[in-house]
Amino acid sequence: MNDRFLIVKRIKEFIFSIDNLIINLPRKEFIIKDRLLSDSFNVLELIYVANSNNSKEIKISILSKISMIDFYLEYLYEKKIISKKICMKKKQ
Repeated sequence: MNDRFLIVKRIKEFIFSIDNLIINLPRKEFIIKDRLLSDSFNVLELIYVANSNNSKEIKISILSKISMIDFYLEYLYEKKIISKKICMKKKQ
């Protein structure tokens, strides 16, 4: 699919890179795996909605989902499940 918006392209790249990360997570981190992927897809969906609707609530929702994704990565880093290098690469 040819995306006109750079942010959509970046979010899609992020989702594909997250997919490689979650494969190696331990089973006990199932909730984090699920939330990380789910929130990433939700951000993509909300960005598509925000492109057609200029609602402030949608933008706030996008920012809150991104903040949660950031927290999930920080959580995995603090528990030493992922390295700082991987965490910083995913944040960019």
